Amino acid sequence: MARRALTTTVATLSATAVLLLTACGGGEGTQSDDIKGAGTGANSPSASPSAASGRPDVSLPSDLKVEFDITKPSDTRHAAALDSAEKYILALNHGITAQDPDDPAYQFYSLGNATKYAKSQIQAWVGDDWTATGTDSYYQGRTDDVGKSDGVLVTMCRDQGKFYGKNVETKKIRYTKQSLNDFQEFRLLMKPPQESQKVWKVLQIEVQGRVEDCRR
Repeated sequence: MARRALTTTVATLSATAVLLLTACGGGEGTQSDDIKGAGTGANSPSASPSAASGRPDVSLPSDLKVEFDITKPSDTRHAAALDSAEKYILALNHGITAQDPDDPAYQFYSLGNATKYAKSQIQAWVGDDWTATGTDSYYQGRTDDVGKSDGVLVTMCRDQGKFYGKNVETKKIRYTKQSLNDFQEFRLLMKPPQESQKVWKVLQIEVQGRVEDCRR
């Protein structure tokens, strides 16, 4: 059966978030983990970042669009956190279309549980011989400080009503009827840049399904 959605995961992003950020180093410090851009209006990147930026390719095939209709926050920290949250979602879709569970893109924008989540999602699609096509839409974005830590919680709605699975071999698309199942809420716990990294990373992700408040 085609997977036309990122599987819902259960996580607690409240008081635990502060502990996670503290344990991983909330501010500038050493980082030892191995483990469509932000802005106003819909964004759908068609080219990879410049080599000089040192950032991975998150471009997508022409038959798949990932749109973000989210206003960029005036706070520079929040704007940077939102940008990386969006890049993480783009990277996840890039891994699905590249059919690569070890794709470096999602690893660049994530740590810990968020890295494991992205890999498991990509593996599920690849294991069932499916890739993604259509339009994956995100909107109603919000950013909030996490307690007294330096972290930021990014929240956004998702409409996957026009986001479909496509069989890798036959190219057959599995269309589905739109329903409340298409509306989700994403909550991404963002960790600040560490030393020379200059990029926020997703530390933990929660995806809540069948969210009536996200219906539009």
